[in-house]
Amino acid sequence: MNYLCFFVFVVATALEKSEDSNPDIQVTCEEQSIHVKWKLDKSMTGNPARLFLGSCFPSQFLNTSNGEAEADFHYPLSRCEFRRMATWKYLVYENTLSYRPLPKPNPPSFTYPVTCVNDRPKGWTPAFQSLSTGVIQGHGELAFQMAILNHDFSGPAESSIFPLGSFVPIWAGVDQQGHQPLVLLLEECVASTTLEIYPDTPMYPIITNKGCLVDGQKSFSKFLPRSHSSSLLLHLQAFRFAVGQEVYIHCKLIAWDPDNLNDVKKACNYNKATGEWELLDDPFQSSLCQCCDSTCGVREKRDTDSAPQGLVLKSVLGPLRITEDSA
Repeated sequence: MNYLCFFVFVVATALEKSEDSNPDIQVTCEEQSIHVKWKLDKSMTGNPARLFLGSCFPSQFLNTSNGEAEADFHYPLSRCEFRRMATWKYLVYENTLSYRPLPKPNPPSFTYPVTCVNDRPKGWTPAFQSLSTGVIQGHGELAFQMAILNHDFSGPAESSIFPLGSFVPIWAGVDQQGHQPLVLLLEECVASTTLEIYPDTPMYPIITNKGCLVDGQKSFSKFLPRSHSSSLLLHLQAFRFAVGQEVYIHCKLIAWDPDNLNDVKKACNYNKATGEWELLDDPFQSSLCQCCDSTCGVREKRDTDSAPQGLVLKSVLGPLRITEDSA
């Protein structure tokens, strides 16, 4: 998934040791980097390439005279796949220290959580990212894009502020680059107040149930008619969730065979006038959307076995801010 990059100046905050702290692991949080010293017992000293901080190997490895060793990791917080979360007061960076005696998919034999909590400077806000991109390879290269547009759809949005009830134009597309014709679908979209989604993260559902625009049941949000099968426009009405706070839009994009739409690969609008769901790409096949009021389940195994794999991308837009007033 493509995430926003935080280019920030932060003041490191010392963390108190938790009850499960490990005396063999010393974590030092610096302004824009982290330094981890890990004292290893003899069982872990054989292969430094099996030691990781997130996706990073040790930046230095020292053997000691008693057969033990010390691994040092000194990296920018933008490296090693650190998970980043912004709150009103802090910037939180999380990762995992691990020892993997066997290569993936075997699980690590040792893991230890690593966290840096940095003070968030007064008045600081992350740069607004209206465009998210990603490339998938394996079935012919596919380049996905997702963007928040301005109100006349002529280019990327220039502001991250949207008054409550106004419309947020969201565009998604896939460049097929020689691949067979594909249709772009949004299987799921949720709003949250964090860049990363955790088990306890509050979320607002926008698209659920494999392509059902559930937000349209209580607002005027809708998918707009397509100009091309490989792109999709979502006219999202700014919602009351987290008004005044930073909001991120998390979506799952799928490129699919346009001749094989089904109840788990679809784009469905809610028609308030009729109280029924309608298939965006062919209203005569709107029966595919009937499950939107219940559960659109997983297709039969024979369908999933024959389906192309690797045509899915997770994307994040934001942060944007929804305000109460129209100013």
